Amino acid sequence: METENTIKILLVDDEVKFLKAVSERLSIKGFDVTTADNGDDAVAAAKKGGFDVAVVDLQMPGMDGTEVLKILKQNHKFIEIIMLTGHATVDSAVECTKLGAFKYLEKPYDFEKLVEALQEAYQARMNKKFERHEKKMAAIQQLSMHQSPLGLLKALARLDDDQK
Repeated sequence: METENTIKILLVDDEVKFLKAVSERLSIKGFDVTTADNGDDAVAAAKKGGFDVAVVDLQMPGMDGTEVLKILKQNHKFIEIIMLTGHATVDSAVECTKLGAFKYLEKPYDFEKLVEALQEAYQARMNKKFERHEKKMAAIQQLSMHQSPLGLLKALARLDDDQK
């Protein structure tokens, strides 16, 4: 049963058994989980999706986790991404962080730490959305004091376009 505040997770890993096991455990914990076993499917799912957090394997054949991270951050303003890898290096951790990854976790992973990271990432996402909303409301309030009704509508349309 999905509620409005269920955290929507996109779980991406080329190891299908791992993907299924983690997905089942997260579902039991109350997360709404969608899986993808490659980067292309992950990007396609994200286009349909409304995901709060993505958990992405770093090394996958075809489109790797770094590329998925770049695309998701570019196309989905508020999504938070946790990188999960069995091939951790300082260089890859630094690169992923620079690209906007929320966290970088190593396999074998601690399930409770993953759950905690997902909750932290969701909270960070909600904070960003709230801050964006507050800025937009302040801008609308400022505009409304200095515009004719038609000028206000045009300014609101430009503001809305800037938010996308």
